[in-house]
Amino acid sequence: MRKTKGYTRDFQEMERIRVRAFRMHQKGMKQSAIALELGVTKQAVSQWKTLWEKEGLAGLRFPGRAGRKPKLSPEQLMELETLLLQGPKAHGYVTELWTSRRIQEIVFKHFGVRYHPNHIWWVMHALGWSCQRPTRQARERKEAAVQTWIRKEWAKVKKTPKNAGP
Repeated sequence: MRKTKGYTRDFQEMERIRVRAFRMHQKGMKQSAIALELGVTKQAVSQWKTLWEKEGLAGLRFPGRAGRKPKLSPEQLMELETLLLQGPKAHGYVTELWTSRRIQEIVFKHFGVRYHPNHIWWVMHALGWSCQRPTRQARERKEAAVQTWIRKEWAKVKKTPKNAGP
C-alpha cells in the first residue's frame, strides 16, 4: 500500500487487508512477517492487533467516511448550482461575473453556511466548475467586423507550412 501522486484510498480493500492480517495472526505469524507479506508497516499491524484485542473483528471493519463531512449536502449543492446558473444579476449584482465573495454570500444567504472566500473554490470544484477569467473586449467592438476580418484578412496573413495545400 504505497502512497503515490494521485493515490486514492480504497477503504474496502484496506478493510480486507486488516482482516487478512488478523487471519494471518491467528495462524501464528509474527507481526513483522505479516507486515512484510501485506506491504504495510509493522506499526500498522501492531495498531490493528490492539484494535482486534479490544473490539474483535468488528474493530477492523471500515469505520465510514474519512475526513470532515461537507457543510453542504448533495441536494444543497444542486440547488446552489441552480442559483448560480441564474447569473449574478438575478441576485442583485451589477455585473454578470461570479466572484468568490459573491458565491460565498449566496451560500450564506440561502443555506446559512459560512465559507471563507478563499475556500469557496472547493465547493465550485465539487460542482465541476472551474476558475476562469472573462476575456477583455472593447465596448466599441463590432463582432460582425471582427468575424469578417478573421475570414478574409487573417486567412491571407497567417503562415502556412511549406508544401501545404491551398
